[in-house]
Amino acid sequence: MATSRQEYLSDRRDYWDRIARSMPPEPTWAWLYYRRLTEIFKFLVSPGQKVLEIGCGRGDLLAALDPSPGLGVDFSSEMIHLAQARHPQLTFIHGDAHELDLAETFDVIIMSDLVNDLWDVQEVFRNAARVAEPDARLIINTYSRLWEIPLSIAAKMGMTRPRVNYNWLTVEDIYNLLALEDFEPIRHWSEILCPLDVPVVERFCNRFLAKLWPFRHAALTNFVVARPMRSSLLVEPQPLVSVIVPARNEAGNISEIFKRLPEMGRGTELVLVEGHSTDNTLAAIKNAAAKFPERRSKILVQEGEGKGDAVRLGFSGAEGDILIILDADLTVLPEDLPRFYEALVSGKGEFINGVRLVYPMEDRAMRFFNLVANKFFGLAFSWLLGQPVKDTLCGTKALWKRRYESIAANRSYFGYLDPFGDFDLIFGAAKMNLKILDMPIRYGQRTYGTTNIRRWSHGLLLLRMLVLAARRLKFV
Repeated sequence: MATSRQEYLSDRRDYWDRIARSMPPEPTWAWLYYRRLTEIFKFLVSPGQKVLEIGCGRGDLLAALDPSPGLGVDFSSEMIHLAQARHPQLTFIHGDAHELDLAETFDVIIMSDLVNDLWDVQEVFRNAARVAEPDARLIINTYSRLWEIPLSIAAKMGMTRPRVNYNWLTVEDIYNLLALEDFEPIRHWSEILCPLDVPVVERFCNRFLAKLWPFRHAALTNFVVARPMRSSLLVEPQPLVSVIVPARNEAGNISEIFKRLPEMGRGTELVLVEGHSTDNTLAAIKNAAAKFPERRSKILVQEGEGKGDAVRLGFSGAEGDILIILDADLTVLPEDLPRFYEALVSGKGEFINGVRLVYPMEDRAMRFFNLVANKFFGLAFSWLLGQPVKDTLCGTKALWKRRYESIAANRSYFGYLDPFGDFDLIFGAAKMNLKILDMPIRYGQRTYGTTNIRRWSHGLLLLRMLVLAARRLKFV
């Protein structure tokens, strides 16, 4: 066993060079493991991003992600030779992750089955931080310690390549090392319960059982997604803020919105979307715009139906760098919106989600069964999304416009089933591995009009959203 850093790294290079020279053109019995890893990474990484894979081996995973551009680094010269021959459209360099020194930065940094093999994991995380874009994602997968003995037995039986001494890190170990080098873990989960190609059984185990307790504890690999921590992302000039207000039968609240909405950033644009009201909401909007000429405002009229359509229309017409939704019923105070703005520009979160279930509510602010349903769906969606989302149906949400544009560009992945507009954004944020941050707010009762929520029919739609999240985000 190597006792010094140089001996350790030299032994590792020799080992992987030997593996590369004896490696068949395609994976053998372990092909399913690599195929499943590729499926997961393709779900996590959108095509066209600037991707760096540290410990790229022969480059198959990197090539499958369709990066633009893609760079692979490996300290085995034999592996780099294989990678360049197999994937000439990509760039590969021979280098040690412990001495990584690149002149460019990347949107996505991948370490697949790497941290088990490193001399100093913290040092490699430090090097990764230097080449990470401010909005980058670091994606790690590493063998679970529970598989140490089964993998050793498989190696002795000749079912897999000979094993060397590994770092058997827990998820908690990785979280701690990431924090030491200014990475913030976003979420983690387990994958691959059955690494063998057994028809039906493999698919059921790997797509379903591996995500469920207690089976997930026996999964072969742990995934971790993290982002660089920034004390502040605020840059000059300050961002323009657009507040989108869907308004249907809310004539009595419009003037208050114009009067009370705070100015944020370098200015606040008020985008009101009128949605086929049966009262005089549209006239009230026009009157308020004339009454408050100092307020930067825009008036849009829906052709489609529902709040989701109104939100999408408002976002498409907004000019701001930051987009915030405010319900016109004023059950959430306009004066609370600067908190959402500050959470975004500070970098503490990338999708800020209002939560009505922390502070006591005013009487009649929310019916009992609505409250119970909101708590149930909050727990269910938090489990499905892999991040805490305590209140999925609070209308107040905030995100950067550039993030929304990426969500909108990939909307077809989930379809157009969401009538509320909330899940379109939440699911998109989860799919992009954005840091979702709950923002507790005070929730009051209406002072004008009646709710547009239909408790039972909308409850059934929520169940459909739950099934959609399970199919498209959890069990993939």
